[in-house]
Parts: sequence; C-alpha cells; structure tokens
Amino acid sequence: MSAEHGYLIDSDVLITAKNQYYAFAICPGFWDSILRHHSRKNIHSIDRVKQELLRGKDDLEQWVRQSVPAGFFRTSDDPKVTKAYKKVISWINSHLQYSNADKKAEFAQGADGWLVAHGIATGKTVVTNEQPAPSSTKIKLPDVCDHFSVPNDNTFAMLKALSIGYKF
Repeated sequence: MSAEHGYLIDSDVLITAKNQYYAFAICPGFWDSILRHHSRKNIHSIDRVKQELLRGKDDLEQWVRQSVPAGFFRTSDDPKVTKAYKKVISWINSHLQYSNADKKAEFAQGADGWLVAHGIATGKTVVTNEQPAPSSTKIKLPDVCDHFSVPNDNTFAMLKALSIGYKF
C-alpha cells in the first residue's frame, strides 16, 4: 500500500454541503477551497462518486461538469483498487451481520465499497457524513473503513486539518 496524504470525498459530503451549510449562493469559498486543495493534491474523489453527483440535475451537477478538473475523480480501473474492492465485497458478503441480500447488492452497486478500496490502495482518508454503527445490520461506510484500517473522518475534521477557514 502506498501512503499518500489527503482525502477522498464521499458524495454525501458534497450533497449535504450544497443542500445545507455551504450552498453555492451562501458560501462559494467552500467550493473554491475544495478545488484549491485538489490542485495541491490534498482532496480527490472517485469516478463512482462522480456518477452519483451527475444524476442530481442541480447546482452540484453543474459544478462537477463545469468547474471540477477531470483529475479530481480518480479512476477505479487501477489494479490495486480493483483487488482491494474484491476484498471489500468478499468481506461484506461473508459478514453474518449483513444478512440482507438487497443491502449487500446496494452497497456493491454504490460508491462506498469503491471509496474503501481506494483508501486501501492509497492510504487516503475517506471523508463521509455517515456515522459508524458497528452493531447495525445496515452497511455503514465508516465501519467498513474501520475493518480495513482505512482512515475516515467527517467534513469538519477535514476542513480543520486543511486549515480551511473563512474570514468575514
């Protein structure tokens, strides 16, 4: 595993920011900071997250199409990532706590498993708004990250670590 510093952003981070505290009209500095830190190689996301965001048909979808550089969304075709993804899905499928086949299929079709795989392959921290729930029968991104020793945190911890602040 190569140890890169930086963050991999889950779609919920951007969707929640757009819908709540960092709406484009209220806080354009948040979005500028995301791109500025991407240019410094501190922040990325993945192609599967991009697919989710492009379904939105809203300001966020336009931002992705018009402002986000192609390199922001890392490809999942990397052999290290696909190997890690197979491990993640194998663990999910064999984990007795996750017995609901529909939930397993939903996880496998979404971006979360791929985010964990990218985290395994790169050492980057996965950023999500999901909260861990180790005893839940629902598959939670932080719990899967924890099982595979992938660092994970929330939006505000990432902003603090990157010293992103706003002066009013």
